[in-house]
Amino acid sequence: MSAVRDPAPTINLREYFVGFYVAETPTLGPSEIHVWHLDLARGPAEVEAFSLLLSPDEIQRAQRFRFEANRNEFIVCRGTLRALLGSYANVSPKELRFAYSEYGRPMLVTESSDRHLDFNVSHSGGLAMLGFARGRKVGLDIEKIRRDFGTSEIAERFFSEAERSALLDLPQDQRHEAFFRCWTRKEAFIKALGEGLSHPLDQFDVSLAPDIQAQLLATRPDAREVQRWTMWNIQAPLGYAAALVAESVCG
Repeated sequence: MSAVRDPAPTINLREYFVGFYVAETPTLGPSEIHVWHLDLARGPAEVEAFSLLLSPDEIQRAQRFRFEANRNEFIVCRGTLRALLGSYANVSPKELRFAYSEYGRPMLVTESSDRHLDFNVSHSGGLAMLGFARGRKVGLDIEKIRRDFGTSEIAERFFSEAERSALLDLPQDQRHEAFFRCWTRKEAFIKALGEGLSHPLDQFDVSLAPDIQAQLLATRPDAREVQRWTMWNIQAPLGYAAALVAESVCG
């Protein structure tokens, strides 16, 4: 476990690693954010155990995957989400119910005092991260750094003018990883907003240089929005980039 302090001391970010069983979920205080790291590669017995936690509609979603590996990863990730949410909310994982926003963001449906429990999930390349907070929105993104990915074209299409300029200012051999740092930070922000890709990616700026901390630099058209959010770089295994965004103050 590692702990990272928010520059504004209202939030304490803690990171944990998921084994097979989530036996002792720590208490999630109102000034904390918990991020769980999850390896999605599991054996048949573990996949079966996680599948027992899923709802009928989640089982149907799993069955739509063409390849067994993708199907098993969905089961493990969703089952872990239910196990952790159930522990935080003091509800049986099997009994949890979800609603979805118009943009597809899942929300926990509960009549308990944990109705303000927020969460977000991201997975890539066999790894997943799950974030949890009370009274504040959170967004997570993890990406496997692909060397066969046309970063220049994507940056030109989706990054802001300031981000494109910052990317070009870096030495050529640093740009590929900087692209993924930028991308995960932007994805985490729009996931925290709950608007997905409906929110224009060029309407806000994030930091991307290796020697600058993860930060939301500017938001448009409302410049004041930048004060509402805090951004972190999440430590990920070699070959991955990850970021977290959360509301700076409880709403």
